Amino acid sequence: MSKIAGLADRNPVWALGAIAAAAIVFPLVASDYWIDVAVFWGLYVLLGLSLNIIVGEVGLFDMGHMAFFAIGAYTTAILSGRFGISLWLLLPVAGIVAGLAGYVLARPIIRLRGDYLLIATIGLNEIVRISLLNNPWGLTGGPNGIIMLDQFRVFGLLIQRPIHFYYLVWALVAASVFALVRLQRSRIGRAWNCIREDEVAAEAMGIDVRWAKLLAFTLGAGLAGATGTVFAAKLVVISPESFTFMESVILFCIVILGGMGSIPGVVLGSAAMLVLPEILRNFAQYRMLFFGAALALMMIFRPQGLWPSKRWSTKLQESEGE
Repeated sequence: MSKIAGLADRNPVWALGAIAAAAIVFPLVASDYWIDVAVFWGLYVLLGLSLNIIVGEVGLFDMGHMAFFAIGAYTTAILSGRFGISLWLLLPVAGIVAGLAGYVLARPIIRLRGDYLLIATIGLNEIVRISLLNNPWGLTGGPNGIIMLDQFRVFGLLIQRPIHFYYLVWALVAASVFALVRLQRSRIGRAWNCIREDEVAAEAMGIDVRWAKLLAFTLGAGLAGATGTVFAAKLVVISPESFTFMESVILFCIVILGGMGSIPGVVLGSAAMLVLPEILRNFAQYRMLFFGAALALMMIFRPQGLWPSKRWSTKLQESEGE
């Protein structure tokens, strides 16, 4: 994996061109089943990228990220069903609503660190999920969920077939990667990394740590909420079963397995968590056994992740050398 990363670093244009060409050709030769797998892979890449802002860039342990995904999906379904608003308009609206929810929910707990923050975010996940189950004001449909009444349209074409969703989802992934790379190289991105390395030193340097953490939570929640719009359109029926704590665990594993702070790592981590189980479907009885063994071996022999960020990789090598 490190050799592939080295080749990609030396020839980034060729690497991106090859990946783009493969991504465009894939749905033309694959069956609808595997295109659907690729669609959900892309959705989890988007979710992994949103969590990577919080966990990878700032170093905050968030195990309740699916709550914001759920808020985005339900916002889309409710507003679309009751007011007939276009999904293209609801895409940013769901992101804004989820981002505001992330800001409001994270504000009281943002000063917590490590295990305490992790436990608090698990609580947030459960609060949102149970609220959806209780059908507040008759909006969420309780355990039965909500049926989506609208779909995306592009120049009159209804986005309904797997191949249409494939191109939509991966176009959003490409746009998100571009924006997040720019964000990583910005002043805000460098401030996040300073907080992750040493919060006390970052505060001493004049960085407003609380504001920077809340911004990360808000942006991460916003991207997860916007992803919820596409998820709702794809599934047609959304219910609280799709936003359980276990889904948050899978999302957290994607970031850790791929490499904290690494965008290519999120893509690979999502593949390991979403595509690999489908490949092993014929061994369904032993699938979780293989999966657990792979995770354990990963933590022993490659703790920095499948495609680690250069900064994290250097830090781990330094700590191992001491």
